[in-house]
Amino acid sequence: MPRSATPTDIYLLPGEFYFAEANTRIHTILGSCISISLWHPLLRIGGMCHFMLPSRGKTGGTSLDGRYADEAIQLIQREIKKNHTHPGAYQVKLFGGGNMFQAFCAGTAMDVASDNIKAARALLNQGEFHIAAEDVGGKGHRRIIFDLYDGNVWVKRDKTPATLDAAS
Repeated sequence: MPRSATPTDIYLLPGEFYFAEANTRIHTILGSCISISLWHPLLRIGGMCHFMLPSRGKTGGTSLDGRYADEAIQLIQREIKKNHTHPGAYQVKLFGGGNMFQAFCAGTAMDVASDNIKAARALLNQGEFHIAAEDVGGKGHRRIIFDLYDGNVWVKRDKTPATLDAAS
């Protein structure tokens, strides 16, 4: 079926989540952050999140914050419930977690990228999602374009990480 109109382009910043119908393309740029895209092929609905950290360890009483993996997954689950669908009906793709400061952070307690990847996989598994594809880890950043018309996701990688000078 041909596209009927020019799609709406949405640009996600860190901490944002967007869920929409077929005539939408969602864009974002990731470093150590993670994006999860989900697409329902029959209904042509879906969305994408852009989270920065695994969890804030919230104690309750505050609204959900998409900057954290556990809360971003809850935002996704709200939309799935609102649309009377099930997590297993979606094609889920995982992107990001690039090590942006390779020389300084890799293998240290500050390996946020690796922690983000682990959290995303664990939370998706707990939520009964099935990862259809992923492009995670490595070095540098990624530019992501997710088209809700057909579920395709394009990834452009820049494999040149930033380096931190010890004197910085």
